[in-house]
Amino acid sequence: MQTASTNICERMGRSQELSDFKCGTVIGCHLCNKSIHEISLLLNIPRSTVSGIITKWKQLGTTATQPQSERGQRMLKGTVRRSC
Repeated sequence: MQTASTNICERMGRSQELSDFKCGTVIGCHLCNKSIHEISLLLNIPRSTVSGIITKWKQLGTTATQPQSERGQRMLKGTVRRSC
């Protein structure tokens, strides 16, 4: 028997990381002077995601995922242990 909280967790999806190709496509569109709104409609991804990718690319020069901090890794390990 499933509880209400289990059903909610199953229905709500977690965000997934965009592929390198899709991030590159966003940057390519940006370099072709497309607006954030146009890129969002063209690739069917949220404007906030498009904006975040462009901002990250301007600041860091890359769209690659950065390594997680040690504290984040420790918290993740604790969460995994508790849920097992």
